[in-house]
Amino acid sequence: MLNAYPDSIGKKFEDCIQLLEEESLKDCFSHFYILPTFFNSDLDRGFSIINYDVNQEFVQDSDLDRLKALGIQLKFDIVLNHLSVASPQFKDLLENGEASPYKDFFIHWNNFWQDESVVGKEGVAVPKPAHLSKLFMRKSGLPVLKVPFPDDSEQPYWNTFYQKVGYTAITPEELSAVIGAREDISEVCTYVNQALKEEQTLDTIDWEGKKLEKDLMIPFLKTKRTFLGQMDLNAKSKKVWDFYEETLEKLADYGGNIIRLDAFAYLHKAVGEINFFNDPGTWDYLERIKKIAEDKQLNLLPEIHAEYGTGLHRAVAEKGYMIYDFFFPGLILHSLESRSSVALKKWIEEILEHNYQTVNMLGCHDGIPVLDLKGKETEQGYGEGLLTDKEIEAVMSSVLDRGGTVKNLYDADGKKISYYQINATFFSALGEDESKLLIARAIQLFMPGIPQIWYLDLFLGTNDYQAVERAGNGGHKEINRTNLSLEKIHEQLSKGVVQEQLKWIRFRNQSAVFEGAFELVESNDADLTLRWSTATEEATLSVDLKALTAKIKHTKGLEVNIYDLV
Repeated sequence: MLNAYPDSIGKKFEDCIQLLEEESLKDCFSHFYILPTFFNSDLDRGFSIINYDVNQEFVQDSDLDRLKALGIQLKFDIVLNHLSVASPQFKDLLENGEASPYKDFFIHWNNFWQDESVVGKEGVAVPKPAHLSKLFMRKSGLPVLKVPFPDDSEQPYWNTFYQKVGYTAITPEELSAVIGAREDISEVCTYVNQALKEEQTLDTIDWEGKKLEKDLMIPFLKTKRTFLGQMDLNAKSKKVWDFYEETLEKLADYGGNIIRLDAFAYLHKAVGEINFFNDPGTWDYLERIKKIAEDKQLNLLPEIHAEYGTGLHRAVAEKGYMIYDFFFPGLILHSLESRSSVALKKWIEEILEHNYQTVNMLGCHDGIPVLDLKGKETEQGYGEGLLTDKEIEAVMSSVLDRGGTVKNLYDADGKKISYYQINATFFSALGEDESKLLIARAIQLFMPGIPQIWYLDLFLGTNDYQAVERAGNGGHKEINRTNLSLEKIHEQLSKGVVQEQLKWIRFRNQSAVFEGAFELVESNDADLTLRWSTATEEATLSVDLKALTAKIKHTKGLEVNIYDLV
């Protein structure tokens, strides 16, 4: 499975399809996980959906026909938890307020908490401490975005993920109409515009020093606000479920086969409950989505980031769902840096014991998960995980030393409570060591499940610090989202390590041996041996982590081929 944005390669999706039609990539992929800038969106590079219509800036109907001709099926996201403030539903709410047919489509924060809160700053409800302590935050502070209503009030709505409040620049003429003519009007405009560009709040701007009337300036500037945000949906609303059904129908029509349920664990919310994977509420919602998907012959892949020790991955698998193998990339980094296969073997044994159906990856559009590797939290700390805290810290340190960044989680007071993921390209996380990349790729391709290939990993993408700087606050993920021109791709295709990856990707995608039986062969702690076999064919990957060498032995009938990878 290839993984990219529609504009990751070239300028439009047709450029990527052109590449897949070329001999160098022909027959390498049977699925394409195309990220949601495929749809109309406005934030978080696609995950703030405006609507699920095809984004004509990047994608044409003919592109989908060409993919179908290549035998490539699609994996899409449905973002269950939220929609953009620019969605038709939220725009209707902003325009019509309480009269909007979508007034219950989103979650009014104060109405949700009602008597279980106290009034806080700017009229925003603060849940009682027993409730507040259970909230699982993806950013600092309360998960709220205040938006203007037709009656000139500002209403708080639940906003778990991204938000951005901006201001259009003010002009001297506009400002003169508010505060009157002044000799320094141009200077004042420059000062205010710069302060807002630096993301100062209206309360922290130095009005007094500039001799400006705050009571006049703040109402004026509020008329200049622009909003971006991912507004949480109210899954208690029938209209929301009608919307899900319409969306899944669209995704099936586009050629979807696998649907990733983005952020679904945040969907079920109830007073007195944690806002992440409520039990049984989340299961009820998941089964409801599953019934809709089955009617449209779609396969679901729930996205869950949770500590290994919670067992959520196992619970989801036992319900009959595929699971995202968020443990795999961190385990690979650990194995290659520590020269030990012990932790990775433990995970492979669990996959086999429980017959998990997985999608695994090295890099992806998001970060490299590390929180997922921890054990379950107890009064004594964390219990056993796939890696110990010390081992996780070693993985993090190695990636940070190579230029990566860290994404953290916060409590309601803005205090960091845990790290979440590392942001880096996987190649840079490996110290841009080609031998390590080839070994990592070979292990991935010999793992059970569906190998998902991030385009930057394939073409030796390195950390893009300029993109992070351009993106500004919250732009850490851009380190691993660099768009590649077709010229750059063809330049990279001339490199041996890229050709070697494609050789084994094509082998995995085309060979019938990977439809056979999988075996984790017994080996010492510095080795890893993975084998696939049918009645007539056998393929074995042998890795020596101490020497950082690997070879593949492929037997078909009487023919035996042995290939040294590194």
